Amino acid sequence: MDLMFNMIGLTSDKDEFTSSKKDVLKFLKIIGVDTRFISYTPDKIYINNLRFSKFSRTREKTFKKQYPDITVVRNKLFQKICSKSSKVLSCEIKPNSRILMPSDNYLVELLLEPYTRKYGVQLVYNGEFDLKVNPLVLDDEVNNIFMGIFNGEGLNLTRRDDEIYPLINVSFDWINSFLQMDNQELLVCVNDDELANSFSSFLEDVAPQYRENVLSAADYIWGKKKLETE
Repeated sequence: MDLMFNMIGLTSDKDEFTSSKKDVLKFLKIIGVDTRFISYTPDKIYINNLRFSKFSRTREKTFKKQYPDITVVRNKLFQKICSKSSKVLSCEIKPNSRILMPSDNYLVELLLEPYTRKYGVQLVYNGEFDLKVNPLVLDDEVNNIFMGIFNGEGLNLTRRDDEIYPLINVSFDWINSFLQMDNQELLVCVNDDELANSFSSFLEDVAPQYRENVLSAADYIWGKKKLETE
């Protein structure tokens, strides 16, 4: 593979490609990487899905010859986060839509960046938009549900039709473990209700997968209620 790339001049003529995002992505595509399954930053390329991206070690070696200063991140936990997130985003994102991004959320930036190529979306930070990112995390949503139940309000889901929730299936443990490994600023839990947090701590000891089960059950009930009212 490397011999073939050398023969066509990709690894020897470095002047052919600049360090711009356009050229980096172009080079990745030429060497056989599917850029819909990687996240681009000027300093790092994060692999979202190793199989679908086709970003093999051989291709990484070829890429590093052209761009030695860009790190390729093969973080398995990040790939798991991407998998969880994609199950939500694939249903929520509309092609070619303008998505309003939150300020200063590194992980959300990484998760949404590939969708500019997957679905042709435009990430915006002010002005008009079609969808808005809500960076709600799994732990906070489950605690919101518990708060609604304990307060006698029923299900307290915070979903809105004009919002997307890339982190709704991802726990704080996963998020902060990845951010710590990547030397990024950690997220802080938003929900500080003492009773809900205490109940969550209890369930954590007896049923570690309770968050996903609570969210799935709440989504099912909420979905049935919406159908009944339509």
